[in-house]
Amino acid sequence: MYKITRFFITGFFFFLTFQVFAQNVEFTRSYFPDDRRGLREARRNLRQGDNYFEKGGGKYSHALENYLKAHSFNPDNAWLNYKIGVCYLQTVHYKKAIDFFEKAIKLNVPTLDVYYELGRAYHLNYMFDEAIDQYTFYRQSLTPHELIQQREKIDKRIAECNYGKKAVENPVRVFIDNMGSTINSEYNDYSPVINADGTRMFFTTRRPLGRRPRMDRNDYLYFENILETRKIRDQWQSPRDPGRRINSRSHDASAGLSHDGNTLLIYRGKRGGDIYESVWDGEQWSRARKLHRRINSDNWVSSASLSPDGRTLYFISDRIGGYGGTDIWKSRRDERGRWSEPVNLGSTVNTEYDEASVFMHPDGKTLYFSSKGHETMGGFDIFKTQYIGGRWTKPENLGYPINTPGDDLYFTMTEDSETGFYSTYREDGYGGRDIYQITFLGPEKPLINTPEKQLIASLVRPAQDIIMADEIEIEVTPMTLLRGKITDQETKEPLVATIELYDNEEEMLLAQFTSNERTGEYAISLPGGKNYGIAVQADDYLFHSENINITEAMVDREIINNIELKKIEIGKAIVLQNIFFDLGQATLRPESYAELGILYQLMVDNPEIRVKISGHTCTVGGWELNKRLSEDRARAVVEFLIDRGIDRHRLEHEGYAYSKPIASNETEEGRQKNRRTEFEIIE
Repeated sequence: MYKITRFFITGFFFFLTFQVFAQNVEFTRSYFPDDRRGLREARRNLRQGDNYFEKGGGKYSHALENYLKAHSFNPDNAWLNYKIGVCYLQTVHYKKAIDFFEKAIKLNVPTLDVYYELGRAYHLNYMFDEAIDQYTFYRQSLTPHELIQQREKIDKRIAECNYGKKAVENPVRVFIDNMGSTINSEYNDYSPVINADGTRMFFTTRRPLGRRPRMDRNDYLYFENILETRKIRDQWQSPRDPGRRINSRSHDASAGLSHDGNTLLIYRGKRGGDIYESVWDGEQWSRARKLHRRINSDNWVSSASLSPDGRTLYFISDRIGGYGGTDIWKSRRDERGRWSEPVNLGSTVNTEYDEASVFMHPDGKTLYFSSKGHETMGGFDIFKTQYIGGRWTKPENLGYPINTPGDDLYFTMTEDSETGFYSTYREDGYGGRDIYQITFLGPEKPLINTPEKQLIASLVRPAQDIIMADEIEIEVTPMTLLRGKITDQETKEPLVATIELYDNEEEMLLAQFTSNERTGEYAISLPGGKNYGIAVQADDYLFHSENINITEAMVDREIINNIELKKIEIGKAIVLQNIFFDLGQATLRPESYAELGILYQLMVDNPEIRVKISGHTCTVGGWELNKRLSEDRARAVVEFLIDRGIDRHRLEHEGYAYSKPIASNETEEGRQKNRRTEFEIIE
């Protein structure tokens, strides 16, 4: 009785929707008595199409090719129309699926799934109200047992449609541009990772590479490989294969890139999927090395992102202890390079659904990721959260048109927060998943019409497919890129050195990293509005310190700061740039303690040396006052070291007042340089 009633309801819906039923035409001789050759060829295409259809993945396109040939012979078969619709849903041609699903319903295809699939086709084509109708009817047509199993999925789809309607009505101000055929291909191209200044990119491709490209028998697509491209004079160059140290015979995908571009994180599909690390030495990439088992557990690990200081790793995993599916986890690396036990980011960020493709912005506090949870338009949407006051903020959807009803993944951004990259399916693509560039426009400015501007506009072809809408609030800290090269003062040869970055005001070590082994180059992004201390140390060399105050006028720019280190030899001296005193006083300020600690460690590591600490002033004030002040300040440094256990016989001090200037005393900048504390090896 129930089956009859259910059939009646379904049939009644057919009648209301399509008014009349079309006749389903089977691929049999009774329907095609006069064209046996055509029927035989059509049935062969059907069998071949079904074979590909059952395999799924990359075979859907082959199934579609065969199905369309059969369809040209017989366009009125219910199951064939349904399967063609399913195949189109697996491509970027979502719109084409609608007609075939509607035709399948008219032909009374014997599966209720067609209503869900039609709803999905409407959904992907932004026809949200029509999609809700189909999802609702599908839900109402299920048996009680089926409803228990599928209600959550259907209700979520309906919620996605409702959110999608609001998102489309309130678009964000962005340009979204396909990166073109130089980067993208007819195959899937995705997972772009870039360095902080946006000049080096790695991405993953499923295109055939090498003489004998291998195909994965699970999804019938070519194995993943990593390609590298550089940006030269605002143009991305043709991608190249970085070689066997990066690409293996397994799946190799770009999982993350350090902000200086020298550490590449690689997803490798061996034994379920792990994260590997390769380091650029200035000439070549090191052989990929598997991260510690604390990161690579027995569970699946994929996308990963390093914090700006290189000591915290954010990564995606389905390890035990999560909230469902794949979650975002983090692990901290200590001074010896050991990773801590991973910690889940918590229920504010992670959901019962999948989270994916994580990226930490160079500001060190803004995390971008994709999720099927939270409020989405459908599939994976891109979100951001910030670490403020010891907790993560509620994730925010980046909005339409960045996010779509499909899967939007692998978001990354340059340090200036003006340009982002991600991968998605769009109709203007090249056949598969493509990489797109997002330009964030910021607040809308008032339009001023002048005759000159009208004349210029009349000479330029109008741009197409550009989204001009409301401002999107990115809310990231303005950054300054500090980069340079560390070399030997005499030979000018590059040095591998340890660089420590301190927040002088908070007395906190923010980052510790090394310069490139072959080139001596280093790079780090610094948030504006802070006073930083930088200490550079290398074996057998005196350390070098810098005080860098990133003012508001210095953000969103690049500072080149090359550093020359001096050998530990008698007569060599350095200026202690991060030793601070109150005006006219000899009391050490707390901001000095970080550098004093480095000076103390140098004395401990080199017990055979004797040193002189000298104080210097500018010409403001009389000689006697400055002489006494400079001596007192030098003595304060010596007493600090003695209090911590350094033998006083290894230390001397002297105050020189303004008798040894290193700059002019006619300017404030020069006087500031002359007010200094120096460290000299005397034995």
